[in-house]
Amino acid sequence: MTEAEQAIGTPDAGKAEEGAGTSADTTGTPDRGKRRIGVLLAVAAFAYLLDLASKLVVVAKLEHHAPVEVLGTLLQLEVIRNRGAAFGFGEAMTIVFTVIAAAVILVIARLARKLHSLPWAIALGMLLGGAFGNLTDRIFRAPGHLQGAVVDFIAPAHFAVFNLADSAIVCGGFLIVILSFRGLDPDGTVHKD
Repeated sequence: MTEAEQAIGTPDAGKAEEGAGTSADTTGTPDRGKRRIGVLLAVAAFAYLLDLASKLVVVAKLEHHAPVEVLGTLLQLEVIRNRGAAFGFGEAMTIVFTVIAAAVILVIARLARKLHSLPWAIALGMLLGGAFGNLTDRIFRAPGHLQGAVVDFIAPAHFAVFNLADSAIVCGGFLIVILSFRGLDPDGTVHKD
């Protein structure tokens, strides 16, 4: 096993050699999976709470006010209520995006049972926290009943307005793409294509 494989969260070299041809579940110690699930939950909780707190602050302080310039006109804080997906796409399909967010959460919960990779735990934690953040808006914000508008407030020049949940989702997705290209699976094994 290479040093790079060890650094990205693969099983110990001795255990990987002993368990060649067996699944990661039989080579790992019982608490190994719990540690990775703990990381997933900690990252998700951090992303979720940061998103929730930021939305509470910007709604209380910035909604119905002129945009606040952070870096002149390059970056502003401006509260926008988005009933659609990214870039305002699909505003009439709010309930569909709510169902998709719930499905993403269920898929992550299913993957978490076999999670032995630290990088995957971080990536899935970011996705989970972001999905919960936007799902909370869709459930509890007006008009409610799974059709609420997501609060977006980070407004870069010449780009869509987004929030911290969106950032967590994009960063988690980007990390998953990198891990997949490197051949690392959520169970901690490395496959060669």
